Amino acid sequence: MSLHSAYGFDISVIVVSFNTRDLLWKCLQSLLAECERLPIGLTAEVLVVDNASSDGSADIVASEFSACSVPVRLFRNSLNLGFGVANNLALESAQGRYPILLNSDAFLHPGALARAIKHMDADPAAGVGGARLVGSDGQWQPSARQFPSIARDALVLTGLSSRFARSRVFGAPDRTWADPAEPATVDWVPGAFMILRREALAATGFFDPAFFLYCEEVDLCRRMKAAGFRVQYWPDIVVTHLGGESGRQLKSLTFSETGAQVVLWRMRSTLLYYRKHHGWQAQLARRLEECIYTLRRWRNRLSADPARRERAKEFKLLVSLMRRAWQETEGGRTSPPQPW
Repeated sequence: MSLHSAYGFDISVIVVSFNTRDLLWKCLQSLLAECERLPIGLTAEVLVVDNASSDGSADIVASEFSACSVPVRLFRNSLNLGFGVANNLALESAQGRYPILLNSDAFLHPGALARAIKHMDADPAAGVGGARLVGSDGQWQPSARQFPSIARDALVLTGLSSRFARSRVFGAPDRTWADPAEPATVDWVPGAFMILRREALAATGFFDPAFFLYCEEVDLCRRMKAAGFRVQYWPDIVVTHLGGESGRQLKSLTFSETGAQVVLWRMRSTLLYYRKHHGWQAQLARRLEECIYTLRRWRNRLSADPARRERAKEFKLLVSLMRRAWQETEGGRTSPPQPW
């Protein structure tokens, strides 16, 4: 993968969209306003990658953002390439010295881009920089995390990490014990907002295309750290992220066909990640989830409460999804044909 030796812009903001037309429109309006607030001398371009949306997302970008003072380039994919591969497509063409990834459901607070550039310029060892993510209600979202491990996954799956969030032990997965107002060197930051250093990308390569969705930014940050770069969390860069953390918790499971598909994708990526970075522990990751879901299934199945008995069916489905993910990835060794 080639990297430009001369850059036409200071930053290239990449937004990947899949059927998020209305949110995408608001995101781009906010993003372009923020680009125009950059200090004199700093320049930006925006790259929008549409993953074969059926809601007119690409058309609205082409019709409403083609003549902006900040250049907006549109990439139309004929298939849903997933998060990592879609970003790779834009990274290949980006002309900014710092690529920035931004979700279509994420909105920059004033000064975010200028601060991100300033931090990266001041810290050449930083390969990746992340923001302080907040929900629409202003509440903090986990923004500076530690790499997955069997023990940390167990804390999340059992609910101990959320129950004892202020504990350095139980709150380890998402560093919920830490002061979110304090900058820190961390293991990984979410891809809802991520600023990247070109030299680090040259050393590590882009996103691993084996990950269709989930774990791709975890994998990239791990490779960045292995190459000698740091992953930094900067809380003065604030981003409202509407996606939140609903996908990580199992407190209110109501599976539609789409919901089950997304869970299956997460399980596939989990197995691929563990096999890639921890070898045989992929088997432990599988067994951990199956064991916890089975125990919860029986606990709820024996209840007199109809709602809890219904939840037992959902935990049974989770067990079957993990078994399916194990088969489809050959124990985390192979990524299924894409698009997933």
